[in-house]
Amino acid sequence: MFMDPSYMLWVMLPTILLTVYAQWKVKSAFGRWSRVANEQGVSGLDTARAIMRHVGLEHVAIGQVEGDLTDYYDPREKAIHLSRTSTQPSVAAMAIVAHELGHAEQDKTGDVMLKLRAAIVPAANIGSRLSWLLIIAGLMLNLTGLAWIGVWLFSAAVAFTLVTLPVEFDASRRAKRHLRELNLVSATEAGGVNAVLNAAALTYVAAAAGAVLQLLYWVSLLSGRRA
Repeated sequence: MFMDPSYMLWVMLPTILLTVYAQWKVKSAFGRWSRVANEQGVSGLDTARAIMRHVGLEHVAIGQVEGDLTDYYDPREKAIHLSRTSTQPSVAAMAIVAHELGHAEQDKTGDVMLKLRAAIVPAANIGSRLSWLLIIAGLMLNLTGLAWIGVWLFSAAVAFTLVTLPVEFDASRRAKRHLRELNLVSATEAGGVNAVLNAAALTYVAAAAGAVLQLLYWVSLLSGRRA
């Protein structure tokens, strides 16, 4: 597989280029706007509390997490976990905090795509761990049926990356709306918020594109083999 020119050209190369570009965009946008203090001097924590009052998310807890750009919302704990940089009074911090609360709002309103993503998680975890073993074993042992089982399992992981896209896009849309409704950002700062959130969204696009290319490769390869 790794010596197959078509695999290198149509799967590995585009995936690497997209991933590197997405990571560069994130680091560039975050690096710039994390150094720009918002005009109102509002910290990430203040932003969180303002949005929580505005949307009715007072039940959501706020926790801490190590690292940078490691922020996330946990629907089981009903809590957002913020990194140190996201508690600062920067434009980037406001964008990230608002985004995570976008997920909290999705959870509160019973967003269909968020529920679908959560439902796919078990199958996606199994698929990402076992699919490669089954596919490679099937190819090596000439057991095409076994390899197809691996492909079906891998498709669950691909489905997860695809469903993640509308979930993340919607959370960013909510974040921008809340910041605008609360007058927390100026026109210039709104541009910074867009830059940070759009760059973050690109990482999910790159992951989904890479997964789809991988799946298409396996399907194409196995379709040319006899069962």
